[in-house]
Amino acid sequence: MEKQDFDQYDDLDITPTYEASIFYLETPENVINAFNGANFYSQNFNFDAFAEDIFSERVLDGVITYEVENTTSKRLDVVFEFLDEAGNVLDTESFSIDPAPTAVLRREIAYGNAGRSIDIIRNTSGIRLSGTNQGDSTSTSTLPDPMVTLKSSGKFRVRIK
Repeated sequence: MEKQDFDQYDDLDITPTYEASIFYLETPENVINAFNGANFYSQNFNFDAFAEDIFSERVLDGVITYEVENTTSKRLDVVFEFLDEAGNVLDTESFSIDPAPTAVLRREIAYGNAGRSIDIIRNTSGIRLSGTNQGDSTSTSTLPDPMVTLKSSGKFRVRIK
């Protein structure tokens, strides 16, 4: 019988990478047309996923990926903000999007060692998303089902042990 080494647990380093969708929004052009020069979309969302102790106390670093596609005939501005528990803005990502035809805009923002402060992620408990029509309120894209689509996802390394 061999002697068991139960101290090997102390040598373990468990750091999985978690990836999940954060936000998905589609706004059709007819809704955007109703708000010329004004916000066609503005909403605050409770988002406590980052603030949960199991995540916030152990997150090391990560990347948030944004994808924006505009198939409308409008020039649009979209602003994505991370908010703390008191509603203060911790971080902002802004997009100015030309009218269609344009390519899908993809942007990756790093947090942690090689990017913005990881404390932004740790202290986020809300998200504010707003979109503004910088074009007219009458034109319509010739593409089928014209809309603006915003997607975001996060990929973070979390130390479990």
